Amino acid sequence: NTLVQHAHGHTLHKMTAAMASFATIASHVAVLSLLLLSPSNALLGTKKKVARVKAGKQHNEHDPVHVVVNKVGPFNNPMETYRFYTLPYCQEHTTEAIPAQEEEEESSREMMSVKGDRKGGDRFKQRLGETVAGDHRETSPYEITFLDQVEFRTLCTKVLTPRDLERFKEAIYNSYFFEMFVEDLPMYGYVGEASGDDLLGEIMEDGKVYLFTHLHFELGYNDGRIVSADLTTQDDTKLDITDSSKSVSVTFTYSAQWFSSDIEWKHRFNKYSKFLPESFEIHWLSIINSFVLVLLLTAFLTIIMMRVLRNDLSRYMNVDEDAIEEEESGWKLIHGDVFRFPSNPSLFCAFYGAGMQLLCLAFSLLVLALGQIVSVTRRGSILAGVIVLYCLTSFVGGFCSSRLYRKMSGKSWIRNTIYTATIFPVPVIIMFSYVNTVAWAHKSTQALPFGTICVIAALYLLLSFPLTVLGSIVARHYGDANFNAPTRTTKIERQIPDNVPWYKQRGAQVFIAGFLPFSAIYIELNYIFESIWGHQIYTLFGILLFALVLLLIVTSFITIALLYFQLAREDHKWWWMSFVNGGSTGIFILFYSWFYYFNRSSMEGVLQGSFFFVYMAVISYAFFLLLGSCSFLSSMAFVRGIYGRLKID
Repeated sequence: NTLVQHAHGHTLHKMTAAMASFATIASHVAVLSLLLLSPSNALLGTKKKVARVKAGKQHNEHDPVHVVVNKVGPFNNPMETYRFYTLPYCQEHTTEAIPAQEEEEESSREMMSVKGDRKGGDRFKQRLGETVAGDHRETSPYEITFLDQVEFRTLCTKVLTPRDLERFKEAIYNSYFFEMFVEDLPMYGYVGEASGDDLLGEIMEDGKVYLFTHLHFELGYNDGRIVSADLTTQDDTKLDITDSSKSVSVTFTYSAQWFSSDIEWKHRFNKYSKFLPESFEIHWLSIINSFVLVLLLTAFLTIIMMRVLRNDLSRYMNVDEDAIEEEESGWKLIHGDVFRFPSNPSLFCAFYGAGMQLLCLAFSLLVLALGQIVSVTRRGSILAGVIVLYCLTSFVGGFCSSRLYRKMSGKSWIRNTIYTATIFPVPVIIMFSYVNTVAWAHKSTQALPFGTICVIAALYLLLSFPLTVLGSIVARHYGDANFNAPTRTTKIERQIPDNVPWYKQRGAQVFIAGFLPFSAIYIELNYIFESIWGHQIYTLFGILLFALVLLLIVTSFITIALLYFQLAREDHKWWWMSFVNGGSTGIFILFYSWFYYFNRSSMEGVLQGSFFFVYMAVISYAFFLLLGSCSFLSSMAFVRGIYGRLKID
């Protein structure tokens, strides 16, 4: 007892020392991130950012209304975004009046004291989710005030050099569009248009390239609040920039129209998230189709499994004791090996704990989204919610992993805890480092700044990792240490038969286990892809929660059915196979993403391709862990159930 207590105290001391070292490193990272994100940004030498414009402000007449510019990029590549002022747009408002605008400019000078900033290019402060989503919000020189109609006003007149014209032409050729905001309401518009293109979208020799130089803002208000914002361009003011061999003087103009709206402020985002009636009906039909498929599949498997198991149990329970050795076959024959712990138990428990953590994260996020605690329409709120919830649910991962590891009589607690804390973040960090480097090389707004990286690192080191360690310690000291297997495990491992047909081998099992659940969510997955990689806002989280439950049910039943056939051929190494079979749906999601990219979308380029495939690899890996853990739990319950009913001496 003294030796055991001494070893226990020594291990606890090592874990405490490791936690202290990580806490020291995390504190330094936190201090550095605070310095980087401080208003002065002294370490980076950047100027102070402008305070963000609060949405929902009660405006009085003539109050300044800020137009925020965000980013530009190809319409077909949603992740390929650049700073708005990478294109040579106006950054200052002109103060010179032209004859047609003398009266308007005189009114503008009289109202100067109540107008917003006249210079563009100053960064706004952003939330974590907005920065992670690739936003780069800056001030603009547009002078718009509440309820003041602007018929026509000059923004600026500037000379575009041949290089500037080529930049605009390249953007127009690639269907660049820009994004602006009034408060938190997004507005979109194209940079220009090209005429004379052929069926393949290529510009012919006699084609023309036009630059939109006039923007018309349509702003709706209700009870002193801005509830709608739209942006249009006018064809009669577009400028022909086909010939870019010489400099051109361009006058950029704008107008603003205010109108009273019946939209309530809390419903201002409805128009961005509505599905078309036809699409909505198809959406519901796909869900009903998936539900019927899951229902039939589950009933079919349940009936077959119950009849087969009933026959097996009746045969095993009624056999004569003298003939037991002759009659014993199939899954009963391996009762002394079926509860033998898997190879690499520490790694297996880490996979299981990470999957349970992600399962808890998924349900928490969907419930918070349904309860509107996490705003689904606010830019980047889902991404920020995922980051924060992952850190908060780290306790679940550490607890589940160490609890199972204790039941396996594991001894390497520190290794198990480190595996659990890094089994998901480390691959994500490696892949993120690649795409962030690509984004930096392309000067894209998708590249996270160093300060944001430090904040995320501090969240992991100060919140996620300590919670994982805490969960591990709680499970180790207060979790149940008894595995309570229904049968005794023999000392000598039984040999697994190798003469099995190809359709019963593990590769075929993995294919079947992944294909059937994937077929149940295929149509819904297509809608989600269109929302993530398109320009839509997915708000049907109730249906998404229902689809996730269906996916978990069908994955569990398929895994149990395949597990029975595995045990029937006397293959007792089911621990890892049950996890891989359940997680194989994630592999199918990854394969489908390749199909979607090359056959269903118009995305192209190194930057967009890198983000697409890396993000889908992370999502597929998360589904592999999540579904694998759920399948293992259901498989363990099944194995305990059938072997607990046997009469074995």
